[in-house]
Amino acid sequence: MTGRGQVPEDFTLGRSGEFIRWLWRFNHVLERVSRQMDEVRGVTIQQRLILRFVGKYPGATASQLAAYFHLDPGTISATIARLEHKGLLSRRRTNRDRRRVVLGLTAEGNALDGENTSSVDSAIEVLIGEPSLAAGNQARGILESLTGRLEAALEHRPSRARRRGRRVTS
Repeated sequence: MTGRGQVPEDFTLGRSGEFIRWLWRFNHVLERVSRQMDEVRGVTIQQRLILRFVGKYPGATASQLAAYFHLDPGTISATIARLEHKGLLSRRRTNRDRRRVVLGLTAEGNALDGENTSSVDSAIEVLIGEPSLAAGNQARGILESLTGRLEAALEHRPSRARRRGRRVTS
């Protein structure tokens, strides 16, 4: 008999269930690290990645960020607004096309982009730098393949509203 909250070691959800369980654990840890990073450095992991992208590619647009990070444009816009409010990112219209807005880092954003003390960055660098580079490439390959399969499944499955006979407008 196990105590409350303890799970016997022989409990298993099968291979796919165990894989999802580990992904869930990874996601939970990533979210905790992101919250801690926000408390300590003032940005989340997602915000830091956006700063790194704009630092490397000044003049990038919000739509380029959304495409690169596979995110909804609304999610990117909200994150850009938060970074702008924090004084880390700036938006400006181009002289060539006044409708086009490009992004750049402020001096404070540049300073933060230059720091490389993120525990996530460090952990990934250790994984990739291990003698067997295959570990990092294998993990990436598995995640890319799984993501592609899940995206394909989403595209072929009707939305909940369509299954219930409701009209969906875009």
